[in-house]
Amino acid sequence: VPHITAEAHTAGFAAPDTHSPEQAEAFTARVKLIEEMENADAILIGAPMYNFSIPSTLKAWLDNVVLIGRTAMTEESKIKGTPVTVVASRGGSYAPGTPRAGFEYVQNYLEAVLRDMLEMDLGFIVPELTMAPSNPAMSELVPLFEASRDKALQDAAAKAKDVAQRVAA
Repeated sequence: VPHITAEAHTAGFAAPDTHSPEQAEAFTARVKLIEEMENADAILIGAPMYNFSIPSTLKAWLDNVVLIGRTAMTEESKIKGTPVTVVASRGGSYAPGTPRAGFEYVQNYLEAVLRDMLEMDLGFIVPELTMAPSNPAMSELVPLFEASRDKALQDAAAKAKDVAQRVAA
């Protein structure tokens, strides 16, 4: 997904018949991404923590699909209530009560965008300490990584059943 451009962004606030050729081209690509999301029964997002935040590619997708008046801040949104599951992996632990809890910007940010702004039905699966098996300095944390991984796998199986039942209904 390309990072959003000024043309793609400003086209979202202008009537299509006023778009410049550059705006029209950029906005067409943006609408395609929005339509994919609007037609989805459920959405699965991989969001590994990179430098305390989401990958720029995920940010680029969000910048393209968040469109005030269509996907956000409107009662007519076709994505409102769509189940979205985020697998938010991280090399360390940023859970409440841990020394790095204040650096958790993945879940907080995605809650603000996906749940609060887009009004989607958001759930998280969070495997932590994924660097423990490969980082000698974290070797004592391997059992905690394994427990986190096992919980994430259980959460994924439960979420898959839940979403499958929901979209089949």
